[in-house]
Amino acid sequence: MYNIDPAVSFWATPPIHGVLTPEVVHPANYTFKLPDNVSFAEGAMVEPFAVGMQAASKAKITPGDTAIVLGAGPIGTMVAIAALAGGCARAIVADLAQPKLDIAAQYQGVIPLNIREKNLIEEVGRLTDGWGADVVFECSGSPKAWETIMALPRPGGVIVAVGLPVNPVGFDVSTASTKEIRIETVFRYAHQYERSIALLASGRVDLKPLISETFTFDDSIKAFDRAVEARPSDVKLQIVME
Repeated sequence: MYNIDPAVSFWATPPIHGVLTPEVVHPANYTFKLPDNVSFAEGAMVEPFAVGMQAASKAKITPGDTAIVLGAGPIGTMVAIAALAGGCARAIVADLAQPKLDIAAQYQGVIPLNIREKNLIEEVGRLTDGWGADVVFECSGSPKAWETIMALPRPGGVIVAVGLPVNPVGFDVSTASTKEIRIETVFRYAHQYERSIALLASGRVDLKPLISETFTFDDSIKAFDRAVEARPSDVKLQIVME
């Protein structure tokens, strides 16, 4: 579990800078060669996808499971893709922003749910015949999500906390106990790169639709300015280092 080892340093995590540089020296144990059929653009998507893979692994998915993903941001969408690749038959992705839901809906098995227009608990009940979802991934980081989250999983289901609320949140311990809901947590990832790359190479997972735009190195400032805009239709922006 090197991801929670205090001695491990992660690039692009303060106070350590990222790798926006022509060359880096990196430990061989944490370095993976991309197969010939996986582009550098796809390779750059492995890091966020590994978070989704970590969440799917923690969920202990059984083939045919129904998942709910709260939050259709970059990580939420990656989690949905990983959950489907891991055996879920469908992933109900819930968010307030329709453009983000439209992006997630490109993937077979994703059911987009705009919670501005429909009641989340009622829709989940309708889609699961009142039983609830097998797995609930909380990816929004919103404290409000925890107010009603216990109504979403089936008895004996699991909640995987992926998003990180800024402040501590309360949740319904009584319902969690009476339904025997298992709660798992995710902090980054561990040992997920090899599996993520294998899925990309096999064609089972296609992350290219999540690359919203690519910038040249000379236009790096424009890329960062665009990221600050936080357009609802943007998932990942890339800078080509050549």
